[in-house]
Amino acid sequence: MNLRKKKAMASRLLGIGKERIVFVPSRNNEIKEAITKQDIRDLIMDKAIIIRDIKGRRKVRKRRKKSVGNVRKTLNKRKQNYVRLTRKLRGYVRELKNQGILPKEEADKIRKKIRNSEFKSKSNLKEYLGGLKE
Repeated sequence: MNLRKKKAMASRLLGIGKERIVFVPSRNNEIKEAITKQDIRDLIMDKAIIIRDIKGRRKVRKRRKKSVGNVRKTLNKRKQNYVRLTRKLRGYVRELKNQGILPKEEADKIRKKIRNSEFKSKSNLKEYLGGLKE
């Protein structure tokens, strides 16, 4: 008796794989006569069609897909902000050094502080420099 089509219909109806569907051998005649989805549902309710449990680790813990794209986006944004601020501050320090306002040693110290993200903005750097001059 070929019940492949009935098994396929049951798997589509339940949304599971064909391997998990088992027909009770003593009730094969009833299963063979089932034509509609409702007939299959009734047979499942009457326990003529049995659903096997999932094998392996998927039963223990359902796999969860990480959304890598979102993580990468936030990192890129953080890095972009760091790069923008760093370039702006280094340019300002270079300008002051070229004008002769800052000595070379002091400019190097400030560059190290810029790299360590000690200044939140250009105005923050200006405040720091204002305290140095006095």
